[in-house]
Amino acid sequence: MTTGTKRLGILLLAGALALPGALRAQETGIAVGSKAPVVSVKDLDGKLVSLGQWIGKKPVVFEWWATWCENCEALMPRFQAARQLVGDKVEFVGINVTVNQSPARVRRYMEEHGVPFRVLYDSDATSTRAYLAPATSFVVILDAAGTVVYTGVGGDQQFEPALKRVAGLSN
Repeated sequence: MTTGTKRLGILLLAGALALPGALRAQETGIAVGSKAPVVSVKDLDGKLVSLGQWIGKKPVVFEWWATWCENCEALMPRFQAARQLVGDKVEFVGINVTVNQSPARVRRYMEEHGVPFRVLYDSDATSTRAYLAPATSFVVILDAAGTVVYTGVGGDQQFEPALKRVAGLSN
């Protein structure tokens, strides 16, 4: 882990601890209505994966998360239910922020908790910077055109209406 990545991780953690519990969607991070940046992030094997394989092709849900994040853990059952609801209409991608993480630890967590999304390992903080992720539990939802339609942070955010909309399940 580089010094810059460690500093970013510390800032993310500090930001997560400082955020009030009532923080709601669209108050932080990449602006709703903007085009999603297409960057490449490593997978758990260290191979680069371009987010462009999904952005602009189908709706996408990104969550910046960590195995130690309580808000992320609170969101996990809701993501599992959401994944069941929308199936393959939406791509779910968890982006691990790698602070106090290792690929082995992330793999163990995924196996033990039934993580409902593919997981990338942002060891260089590329996507974290590109999406202005303020903390773990940061969720971004993109429509099929690659436009940001929702952002939020925290364990009690209400992402489901935006998810249903991009999946074509509501008006």
